[in-house]
Amino acid sequence: MIALLLNGIKIGFCVTGSFCTLASVLTQMKKLKEHGAELHPVLSNAVAATDTRFTTAKAFREQVEAISGRTAIDSIVDAEPFGPINKMDLMLIAPCTGNTLAKLVNAITDTPVTMAAKAHLRNQRPLLLAIATNDGLGSNAKNIGMALNLKNVYMVPFRQDDPIKKPNSLVADMEKIMDAALMALKKIQIQPIIIGGKIFNITHDNNAR
Repeated sequence: MIALLLNGIKIGFCVTGSFCTLASVLTQMKKLKEHGAELHPVLSNAVAATDTRFTTAKAFREQVEAISGRTAIDSIVDAEPFGPINKMDLMLIAPCTGNTLAKLVNAITDTPVTMAAKAHLRNQRPLLLAIATNDGLGSNAKNIGMALNLKNVYMVPFRQDDPIKKPNSLVADMEKIMDAALMALKKIQIQPIIIGGKIFNITHDNNAR
């Protein structure tokens, strides 16, 4: 029998458009639900409207709503009550794209997810980010640094997902969402934040020009 580690905990589960990670996110959503969490799904504009080779918008929404047992929020107007009315114990953004991360740290609130996060933070409660960005070690590196220094903002541990073909790309280990959530609820950042991956030995041709 599963120990209900999140029994009665209200979690706003926000999803943004790193489409290649959506399947793994659904797995973690099921896990949180199995542990007793009350899930309130929020979809970014891209996730709510975009069909990709990974899934259709309609199919993904149906899966999210089936797992959570709730209609997914997909508008700024419907996300705003997370602040004054529909208060969460934890707000999770998984995956959190570089675009969403950049907006969060620069106080830009123009999507359902950024509104949900802003509304939630006004209550001084934890926001947990599971990043997935192709420029995490590039243009978005400064935004990751800013996020790590924001009050009540926590990170799911992340790694380089393809250091050869995409050397700037960082992706959270979605399997660690549960552990990171339990820590964030105590307002503690899970450690280590940066987790190891495979080491590649690359032979350089010194005669190459």
